[in-house]
Amino acid sequence: MIPILQHTFIIAAIFFLNFELCCCPCGRAEYETNGECCPMCSPGNRVYRHCTEFTSTTCMPCIDSTYTDEPNGLLKCISCTMCDTGAGLRVKIACTRISNTICEPLEEFYCIDEDKGSCRQAVEHTKCKPGQYIKQKGTAVSDVECAVCSDGTYSNGSIQICQIYTKCEDLGLEEKTRGTNSFDVECGPKAPVALITMIIVIVVAIVLVVSGALFFIKRYTKYLPGGKFHMNLCIVFFGS
Repeated sequence: MIPILQHTFIIAAIFFLNFELCCCPCGRAEYETNGECCPMCSPGNRVYRHCTEFTSTTCMPCIDSTYTDEPNGLLKCISCTMCDTGAGLRVKIACTRISNTICEPLEEFYCIDEDKGSCRQAVEHTKCKPGQYIKQKGTAVSDVECAVCSDGTYSNGSIQICQIYTKCEDLGLEEKTRGTNSFDVECGPKAPVALITMIIVIVVAIVLVVSGALFFIKRYTKYLPGGKFHMNLCIVFFGS
């Protein structure tokens, strides 16, 4: 029984070895073309002429704006990636013969699609609204985080700490308009105490004079014939 298992194992090993040789006839540093295994070109180069029975592969350096970053059997180098400002990108590391361009987000943008250390798409950071403050600043890989200002503070949306309302009293002023979470209070000069007192005195005096006049008129008219106010009485009271 054991010899049969050994025989089966040997047959299976030979099968898989032949299968690997059929699928991968060339070495790791070779590429296959027209049934021949040719040496690969080094990074930064591409194939100019395939090898023959008597000659090795002829390689040629990549031209500007193209690259190959690993051993290859390519007839053309790969075009360098362009960092599109319309996609919110700029060049971080320029393309070379042996490496592709590395892109990064523009200022005040963050990456939403990255591949092999290079950003492929970026969007602008969120702008906080009036009444909000920047709780967490945005980075090249994360958006801005906004939060609402607490009572007694305000922000136009561009600051990291909400501002406390101005105290008008400390400035010798008085509050004219109440503050909101978007705007500060509005202060204005206090009305002079002497002026206010004078206005109050004048108003009280006018009220007293008018009240006295009405009382006088009412008192004397009831003694006149027919209860009507006589013109001469008006002249006596108010003067001619």
